[in-house]
Amino acid sequence: MDGAHSAALQLQQLPPTSSASTLSETSFSYKENLIGALLAIFGHLVVSIALNLQKYCHIRLAGSKDPRAYFKTKTWWLGLFLMLLGELGVFASYAFAPLSLIVPLSAVSVIASAIIGIIFIKEKWKPKDFLRRYVLSFVGCGLAVVGTYLLVTFAPNSHEKMTGENVTKHLVSWPFLLYMLVGIILFCLLLYFYKEKNANNIVVILLLVALLGSMTVVTVKAVAGMLVLSIQGNLQLDYPIFYVMFVCMVATAVYQAAFLSQASQMYDSSLIASVGYILSTTIAITAGAIFYLDFIGEDVLHICMFALGCLIAFLGVFLITRNRKKAIPFEPYISMDAMPGMQNMHDKGMSVQPDLKASFSYGALENNDNISEIYAPATLPVMQEEHGSRSASGVPYRVLEHTKKE
Repeated sequence: MDGAHSAALQLQQLPPTSSASTLSETSFSYKENLIGALLAIFGHLVVSIALNLQKYCHIRLAGSKDPRAYFKTKTWWLGLFLMLLGELGVFASYAFAPLSLIVPLSAVSVIASAIIGIIFIKEKWKPKDFLRRYVLSFVGCGLAVVGTYLLVTFAPNSHEKMTGENVTKHLVSWPFLLYMLVGIILFCLLLYFYKEKNANNIVVILLLVALLGSMTVVTVKAVAGMLVLSIQGNLQLDYPIFYVMFVCMVATAVYQAAFLSQASQMYDSSLIASVGYILSTTIAITAGAIFYLDFIGEDVLHICMFALGCLIAFLGVFLITRNRKKAIPFEPYISMDAMPGMQNMHDKGMSVQPDLKASFSYGALENNDNISEIYAPATLPVMQEEHGSRSASGVPYRVLEHTKKE
């Protein structure tokens, strides 16, 4: 009540024309925020549905002899169309709402994927087991929804026209130049440790992705805003800064996808989703606040509530992804305990695995034509056991690890 009363007093002190214009600008800016948020939510929701449709199509055709059989299915093409539609919605949302509002809304895709996974689950669960298994997902979805509501409600209300002059002015401002300098130094250090020192920690890889992603969203907002102004009649395509931003957008997106692909080969997808969302959102909001000055003029309460919404959304995404099933890693050696007669091979000192000079070594499941090192064949350990009793539960024989000899 005190805030509304003070706002009313301020409006009364202004001239009638000034108060009317202030109210219209405020309502128009909130309307743009709502349009941008709805476009982002719609885009992320549609992208999530599209990815699940294509995944469903690939699973159904997993045993097909034709590796491109999914091209002949309507489901896969429907998923591709929905993906393009969703990405277009997310791209357009940057032209209406501040970057700090749009970036955290990618939590919608995590919520949608969790709900779709629960709806289309194949196994039959008892209600008690179902609730116990998916309680983290339910709690995470609830927290993510609450966080998203706080983000939309207390998002920054800055709406600057993305003209060529404004984008150039922000690009050469000293805060952003300082941010770029720190970001480039940090990126080079992380890349050095990742490539030269083999620092394959997930935080290192996803920090590289987040630094690239912050530049991607900054350039996406500039490109989308200039395109919308051009469509509205204020042509911005004749400014060189548009093409600079477009090239940076494409380049950073490509390298970001490359690092994400490398991370997906070493770590579980749920861990990448949670850690990547937290790091990318934090760094992207920081970049947007420095480049576009999103939080200039906002009061402390709105900033604190916005930060609280981010933290709640982070916690929700973490709980959702924590409950996902972890993929069983593929073991490149054939289990020898299932082969008949293997229990007696150690009596004669026979090798389980033959010499690796052959083009394809039994049990290794890898091509060894170009291997220069010589590996000793794995042998079974000699253990004194009685094999006559069928009821005895002995420890199965397994292959020892290779020992590399110079």
